[in-house]
Amino acid sequence: MSSATPNNTLPASAGERQVELAIEGMTCASCAARIEKRLNKLDGVEATVNFATEKVRVSYPDGVGTEELLAAVEKAGYTARLPEPARPTAEQSRAGETGGPDPVGALRQRLLISAVLTVPVIVLAMVPAWQFTYWQWLSLTLAAPVVVWGGWPFHRAAWANLRHRAATMDTLISMGTLAAFGWSLYALFLGTAGVPGMTHGFELTMSRSSGAGNIYLEAASGIITALLTGRYFEARSRRRAGAALRALLELGVKEVSVLRGGHEQRIPVDQLAVGDEFVVRPGEKIATDGVITDGSSAVDASMLTGESVPVEVGAGDTVVGATVNAGGRIVVRATRVGADTQLAQMARLVEDAQNGKAQVQRLADRVSGIFVPVVIGLAAATLAFWLVTGAGVGMAFTAAVAVLIIACPCALGLATPTALMVGTGRGAQLGILIKGPEVLESTRRVDTIVLDKTGTVTTGRMTLLDVVPAAGEDAEQVLWLAGAVENASEHPIAQAIAAAAVERTGDLPAVGEFTNVEGLGVQGIVDGHAVLVGRTRLLAEWSQPLPTDLDRAKAAAEAQGKTAVAVGWDGAARGVLVVADAVKETSAAAIAQLRDLGLTPVLLTGDNETVARSVAAQVGIDQVIAEVLPADKVAVVARLQSEGKVVAMVGDGVNDAAALAQADLGMAMGTGTDVAIEASDLTLVRGDLRATADAIRLARKTLGTIKGNLFWAFAYNVAALPLAAAGLLNPLLAGAAMAFSSVFVVSNSLRLRRFQALAGNQADGGTAVSRSADQARPAGDTRTGSAPRS
Repeated sequence: MSSATPNNTLPASAGERQVELAIEGMTCASCAARIEKRLNKLDGVEATVNFATEKVRVSYPDGVGTEELLAAVEKAGYTARLPEPARPTAEQSRAGETGGPDPVGALRQRLLISAVLTVPVIVLAMVPAWQFTYWQWLSLTLAAPVVVWGGWPFHRAAWANLRHRAATMDTLISMGTLAAFGWSLYALFLGTAGVPGMTHGFELTMSRSSGAGNIYLEAASGIITALLTGRYFEARSRRRAGAALRALLELGVKEVSVLRGGHEQRIPVDQLAVGDEFVVRPGEKIATDGVITDGSSAVDASMLTGESVPVEVGAGDTVVGATVNAGGRIVVRATRVGADTQLAQMARLVEDAQNGKAQVQRLADRVSGIFVPVVIGLAAATLAFWLVTGAGVGMAFTAAVAVLIIACPCALGLATPTALMVGTGRGAQLGILIKGPEVLESTRRVDTIVLDKTGTVTTGRMTLLDVVPAAGEDAEQVLWLAGAVENASEHPIAQAIAAAAVERTGDLPAVGEFTNVEGLGVQGIVDGHAVLVGRTRLLAEWSQPLPTDLDRAKAAAEAQGKTAVAVGWDGAARGVLVVADAVKETSAAAIAQLRDLGLTPVLLTGDNETVARSVAAQVGIDQVIAEVLPADKVAVVARLQSEGKVVAMVGDGVNDAAALAQADLGMAMGTGTDVAIEASDLTLVRGDLRATADAIRLARKTLGTIKGNLFWAFAYNVAALPLAAAGLLNPLLAGAAMAFSSVFVVSNSLRLRRFQALAGNQADGGTAVSRSADQARPAGDTRTGSAPRS
C-alpha cells in the first residue's frame, strides 16, 4: 500500500504524518466513536473524530497510506475523502463549502414535507368522529412517504449499525416505525383493517386478538416527524461549527499595496510573497506578518494579545497580519505569508481545539444501546411464548410486533428539541444564546471558569479614571484644556480624554497651531494658552518638569498598570490624567455569583502582570495568569483540564477563540468579535458578565429538563411493554400512551419559561439587549492623526 504523502497532509513529527479526512454519513456521536475505534485499530494510528465539523484528524506512521485510512472508514460503514486544499480567502472557502448540496436545507425540506403529510394522519387516527369511509387508505397514502422517504436517514443508519452489531437511537426508530408500518400493511391488505367503515373507537377494554384490524400509521409517521424536528435543529447548530474559521479568514486583508519599482501596486493578498514590501496607511489592516522598514505608528494588536492599549512600533519592529494600523503610514517587509502567518496559526488552533474537544454522546443513544437489545429480546421471547402455548401464529406475531411498536416512543423525538426550544427561547429573552443540545451536558460539571480580562471583565476601551491637578490648579480646567488639544487627535487615549472632557466640562474650544509630536504627544494653542499633553519627556523638552506631587501620582498610576498623561501650559506642568481600561461595574457582582455556583474564577489575559493583578483585586479573583499569547491560552485551558477540572471559558476577542473552543464550555460576550462568538457554545448578548451565572443556571436547568423528558419518554412506554407482551395492547392504548407521554414532555419543557435571572441581573424587563455599534468593542481602532504615547 502506498504511503505517499498527499498534498493536504498536515505537518507532524518525524516519522509521523497527519491528515484530515472529511466524513459523510454520521448521524450521532456513536457514529463518530465507531469511526474513531476502527481507525485506532490500525498499527500506529491515532484518530480524533469531530462530529460537529464531520472531520477526522489522523496521525499515522510512514508505513500506513491514506488509502488504508479511507478503507478503514468505509469498512465502518461511512464515506471518507480527502478534503479540498485550503483556499486563500474566506469567499473562496465559503464557495467551496457551499458548492455541493446543503445538508441542512435538505433536512429542512424532508422535515416540512413529512410534517405536512403527518398531521392529517394523526388527526384521523385520534378523532373517531372524523374517520370517514376509507379513511385508513388515505392515512396509508399519506404515511407511506413519511415512513419510507422521511425516515430514510434513520433506516440507513440502522442498517449501518446492524452491519457492525451496534444499537443506537436510529436502530430503535427504524425498528419501531417499520414494525408499525409493516403491521399496518398486513392489517390493511390481509386483515380486516381495510374494510369500508373500519374505525378505531374509544374502548378501554383489553382483550387478546389477532390484531388483523389494527393499524399504527399515526405512530410510524408521528415518530419520524418528531425525530426529524430534533435532527434539523441539531444539524443547524452543527453547521455553525466551521463559522469560527471563516470568521478568522474574514479578518484578513483581501488586497495590498505593494512597492514595485518605487511605485505602489494593488495586488490580491494571496499573490504577496516573502520579501515584498507593502504600504499600510492609517486605519488600514496590516496584510501579513512582517517587519517595519519605514515609518512609525501605533498598532492595535488586541486581537492577538488582548492588550487594550495600542502598541508603539517603528522601523525594525515586527507586526502581525490583520492587526490595525491606528497611527501613521508605515512600510512593511513581508516575512510570513499564507498558511505561515499568525492569523492562519490561530485558525488552526481553533480547529485543533474543536477536534480535541470531547464529544458529548447523546443521552438517547446511550439509553438505546441498552434498551434496544432488551426490546428485541423481549419481542423474540413474546413470539416464542405464544407459539409454544398454542395461541396461534397471528396472535403470537401480533403480540411480538406490539412490543416493537410500543417500544418506540414518539416522545423520545420531542424530549430534546422541545426543552431546547423553550430553554433557548427563554435564554434569548435574558440575553443568553445557546447553540445546541450538545453544549449543555458539561454545564452541570463545570467547576472552574476562566475569564478573559479585556472586554470581558473590563470595558475593553480606554477611559479617563482620574484627574490629578498640581497644587493650586483647578482639575476641571486641566481636563478642559487637555481635552481641547486631544480632541484634534484620533488616538484611542486622546479620544478617551476628549470624551471625558466633553462629558464633564461641556463644549470644548477650538485648538490652534495643533502639532503631533511623534512618539511623545500633542501640543496646540487653546484659549490663549500653549498647551502640551503627552509623555513627561515632552513637557521636559519645554522645561516643564513634573512637581513632586504629580510625579508621585504618575508613579502610583503606572504601578497599577494605568497610563499617566502629563498636562502643562504656559511654562509649567499643571496636572496628570490617569487613563486605563476600566473594570465593568457589574464584574465584581458577577464573580461573587459564579463563586456561589461553586465555580473557581481564573483571570487569563495577554496583558501585563501588573494590570492583570490590579483588575483581579478589584473584582475578587485570586488566581491570575497574565502575559499569555493565544496558543498559551489554549495550553492553560488544556492544563486545567488535564488536572481533572471541567473548564468554562468566557472571552470576547479573536485571541480567545481557540481557548473558547478548547474549553468544555465556551461563552462569548455578544459585544465581542464574531470569531469569538462563533467559536463559543453560549453567547451572552449583553456585555454584562453577570449573565454568565444566569447562562450556567439556565443551561443546567435545560439539561435537567431534557433528562427528565427522556426518562418519562421511555418510562411510559416501558410501562406498556407488559401489556404488549401479554397481547392486550390495542390501538387506543398505544395511541394514548404516545399522546400522554408527548403531552407530558411538552408540558415539562414549558416549565422552563418560568426561569428567572438572579435578582438584579436582568435589565429592560427581561428582553435581550440588541447588539449595536456603540456597545460593541471594536476589533481594531481605525482612528488616525496622532503618534503613539504611553
